[in-house]
Amino acid sequence: MVWDVCSWRDMGPLIRLETTLTGDRYLSIPPDHLHPFMSIVHSDGLGHFQQDNVTPHASRVATNWLQEHRHFHWPPKSPEMNIIEDIRDALVHAVEKRSPPPRNPMDLLTVLQDSWCEFPPGYLQTSVESVPRRFALLLRARWRPTRY
Repeated sequence: MVWDVCSWRDMGPLIRLETTLTGDRYLSIPPDHLHPFMSIVHSDGLGHFQQDNVTPHASRVATNWLQEHRHFHWPPKSPEMNIIEDIRDALVHAVEKRSPPPRNPMDLLTVLQDSWCEFPPGYLQTSVESVPRRFALLLRARWRPTRY
């Protein structure tokens, strides 16, 4: 499993997680990876972060921590609005088109990290700029799933 940090301004590290992610383990990630990245990219202290509401992020311990920090609340199960899904889809596509395909977990990690580093400048800005359009589509669809 991997965890990533990125911003409108820059791509941060792609982190390999050695074990299954739990709420407690999730809380060990921000001090080591999120906070250093945010202090550089958002040195004004105005940056907010978003996560994708997977189960460890929604645990009681993680929810309490998130409420105390600059976290942008995101409704659960809302892939149409979540740029994290765009990143995940792009990484999956990069792995699928790799020839030869990764043969083991270390090969997969290498492909993911290489693909992560190859995201073009402006990739995230394009995704973020599409959010108002996505929101309008969701409103028209009365919050049912859409094709964005």
